[in-house]
Order: sequence, then structure tokens, then C-alpha cells
Amino acid sequence: MLKQLALVALSVLAVPSLAAAQDAAAGEKLFQTRCSTCHVFDAAKKPGPSLAHVVGAKAGSNDAAFKYSKALTNAGLTWDEATLGKYLEAPSKLVPGTSMAISVPNPTERASILAYLKTK
Repeated sequence: MLKQLALVALSVLAVPSLAAAQDAAAGEKLFQTRCSTCHVFDAAKKPGPSLAHVVGAKAGSNDAAFKYSKALTNAGLTWDEATLGKYLEAPSKLVPGTSMAISVPNPTERASILAYLKTK
């Protein structure tokens, strides 16, 4: 009986990891179709900045080679999950004057993209 309880406990603990992996996989697909026209994770030239290690970075500082808008560099934000979520939902609402024009209004899609960004 104790072994069965231990297995149930382990399986419950594994579910969030599985869900996060599924969200990140969905987020990767969404990133490819919605974000990769402007963003990359390396030094390749794109219209937008690299998003490598963006989660936890100070807004407007993640890609030294990119010229961010003054609005974003002066926003005083750190890209934690909640702030990135608000930004993706409505960039110009959170940072009036930002150059980013694309939004992700669907909360499930936003969560998946954020799960993917956290892996990069």
C-alpha cells in the first residue's frame, strides 16, 4: 500500500512538469508562426531583438545590438512572467510608445509562448 501511495504522489508531482513541457512545445509552434518574423534567440539580424534569456532581464537591455525604443528602455520593467504576459497581451497599453505592434490576446497562447521563452 505504501508503494502505491508513493507512486501516486510521484505521478502527481510529474504532472506539472509534463504540462509545462506541453505548453512549451505549443509555445514553440506559436513562436514560429507569430514571433519569429521579428525575433530570434541568437545574434542573427531580425527587425526585433533577440529573446534569448529574456525572462528575468531588464526591459530594453536584453540584446545589446538592438536599438530599443526610448519608451521601452525608460519603462523600468523587468521581464518576469507576469510583466511579459501583460506586455504580450497589449504592448502599447503597458508601454505606450513601444515599437512592438503585435499582441497575443489569447491567454492560453500567451501562457504557451511564455512557457517556451522560459526554456530559452
